Amino acid sequence: QSDGTLNDPLEGLNRHVFAFNDAVDTMLIRPAAFVYREATPRPIKGIIGNFLDHLTLPLTIIHDLLQGKPEQAQVAFGRLFLNTFVGVGGMFDIATPAGFPMHEEDMGQTLAVWGWRDSRYLVMPIFGPYTVRDFIGRGFYGYFHPVSFAVREYNNYIPLVVDLISLRAELLPFQAELDAANDPYVLVRDVWLQNREFRIYDGEPPQPDYDALLEEY
Repeated sequence: QSDGTLNDPLEGLNRHVFAFNDAVDTMLIRPAAFVYREATPRPIKGIIGNFLDHLTLPLTIIHDLLQGKPEQAQVAFGRLFLNTFVGVGGMFDIATPAGFPMHEEDMGQTLAVWGWRDSRYLVMPIFGPYTVRDFIGRGFYGYFHPVSFAVREYNNYIPLVVDLISLRAELLPFQAELDAANDPYVLVRDVWLQNREFRIYDGEPPQPDYDALLEEY
């Protein structure tokens, strides 16, 4: 069973955490994201997004190599080099037009490639959807991430808050669909798991074995 299929034995607990997160989002995070989207000039939002993406590249290169993807590591390294030295420390995206598109790899994806494919869905307070595998992987990945380093070493939460709000702002266009859903929990869970599987398999997830499914019936 892969992440793209239902694997939610903790649904009761997850729903309680989901309700808590939704309340926090409604009262705090979503309004902040709306103000950020409406009040921040588009060029500034672009610079912030580019810089936050840029911070992930060193870890992406490491995980590309750990997953046996040297070609992708070369692309990530080319992107890191160009945007660091030509894109003013990652504030401007020079690499994408030059043929070095953005991609991200993390420890959760590496653990999946190494064989931990079946992992239970888990909703964490504030930080939202994970699987058990991805949450453990986030612990390793996050420890070395520059944003986490700023929090840990300098008690500087500004990059973390900016990252969270800018990410939430990107999701605002989907709010109407979420509000209209019969069961928002199921919608978020299924979309998140499918997206995660899509990323693990680099956009080519395995197709269901329909013959095996038919045999079950």
